[in-house]
Amino acid sequence: MTGRTRLIAVTLLVAALAVVLALTGVGAERLLLLNLVLVYAVFAVGYDLAFGVAGLLSLGHAAFFGLGAYLLANLTLRAHWPFEAALLAAGIGGGVLAAAVGGVALRLTGIFFALVTLAFGQLCFILAGNHLRAWTGGLDGISGVPRPVLFGLDFASDRLFLLYTAVVFAILLLVAARLRASPFGQVVAGIRLNPVRIEQLGWRTNRFRVAIFAVSGFYAGIAGALQASLLFFASPQIIEWTTSGDVLIMTVLGGAGTLFGPVVGAAAFELLRDELSRLTDRWYGLLGLVFVLVTIFAPGGIMGGAGRLLRRARP
Repeated sequence: MTGRTRLIAVTLLVAALAVVLALTGVGAERLLLLNLVLVYAVFAVGYDLAFGVAGLLSLGHAAFFGLGAYLLANLTLRAHWPFEAALLAAGIGGGVLAAAVGGVALRLTGIFFALVTLAFGQLCFILAGNHLRAWTGGLDGISGVPRPVLFGLDFASDRLFLLYTAVVFAILLLVAARLRASPFGQVVAGIRLNPVRIEQLGWRTNRFRVAIFAVSGFYAGIAGALQASLLFFASPQIIEWTTSGDVLIMTVLGGAGTLFGPVVGAAAFELLRDELSRLTDRWYGLLGLVFVLVTIFAPGGIMGGAGRLLRRARP
């Protein structure tokens, strides 16, 4: 079985698993959790295109995530756009904003780039909460964000919405895989490893960085729109820096630079958050401890650690 065939098989298996769970007697609380896992998996897969593939540490991705949520809310509730058109617009909006931010921030590198994106994200949080109330609803947010109706099927229930998110996730995961394997993706990976050498070969490295950052913003916008639809609500809280920190933790926890690592990391993060929050209000500290331990003992994340164990188990 080739790597491409194996990827398609695993992706379809994940989507099929979501379908089975949606059609069986899984409780309402677990359905919401599974939906959140798929939404954040889309976010993390897109984030890893910038972080894991291109080596761009962004601390402002929550801005693109939040823009997607607000675009979907406004376009469906006020402009009465069809859900799918509004979802696509949310992704494009996130991509355009990411391209604009990247065009400025990528004049810097390393921690300075990260700090500029953090500052931009916090600026968007302040604007959404105070200065753009007519569009964002201020701190009260926007409630009543709709769910899709496709081919006469209403996805209002969490059970059916899980099917919708599974299909979107599967499509975007396959697109990310194709992008990574393409000449464009190989150049971006080469820029992370040796930008000087890529420049010497005649490639405009900054253009490639901006482009992959825009694609990452597109994924963030789609994920934000899906979350707003899932929760029937969009608020400035999703633009806080903690959202950017969460997706970074998911990516590193699962294995940055690997296709399925961010998916595993998103699932582990959401499951740990759900279980630890039942035990204590200080669950973030416990989650941080788990993250530190994984970083120390499995620098490649869960996927990297699993790969090493499998190699050792082989005769």
